[in-house]
Amino acid sequence: MNLNFSDMTLKIKFNELNHDEYIFYIDNHKKYKDFNTLGLYRSIIENDKLSLPEKIATRDYAHKSFKKSFDFLQLKDPKTFVDVSSLGINLTKADERKMWDDVIKNQQIILNDKRIKHRNFGTHSKHDCPYDDCIYKGLMVRPSSRLAWGSMHFDSDKSRYQQKAKSDRRKMDRKREQVIISDQIDN
Repeated sequence: MNLNFSDMTLKIKFNELNHDEYIFYIDNHKKYKDFNTLGLYRSIIENDKLSLPEKIATRDYAHKSFKKSFDFLQLKDPKTFVDVSSLGINLTKADERKMWDDVIKNQQIILNDKRIKHRNFGTHSKHDCPYDDCIYKGLMVRPSSRLAWGSMHFDSDKSRYQQKAKSDRRKMDRKREQVIISDQIDN
């Protein structure tokens, strides 16, 4: 019987692991078909068994194998990215704002580099309001839907409503121009 190691599945939740078990699973991540890097980084924050220095050490060790995936979290799950990046750092409001501004800038860079035109993936594709009793929480939504809660916006984005208003203004100006011309011809 030929045993294929890539068909093994994780039998334990990441947030129940200790530091040594994290190291083991990170080193052997290719053997598990259901290994999830986003789940790994989220669990580092949620894990109550790890002390703060162990969380930082686990994060740094995971970065050795998954740094590229972690950087993509800025786009996929920016809150987790900020929480994991700021482990062990006491942020002031200004520091936190600067970090979020950097994330937004990096999101634009990643979207341009990968030539991604849509913004409907990761946490941006779900209704994620702050209310625990919301019946729509976790529901998959389109970004233009009324149910979309918090979508990705950049300062360079053009407002569709401004474009429509400008179009309506120009249309009215053309109509007025025709009226003014016909009035002058009649007089």
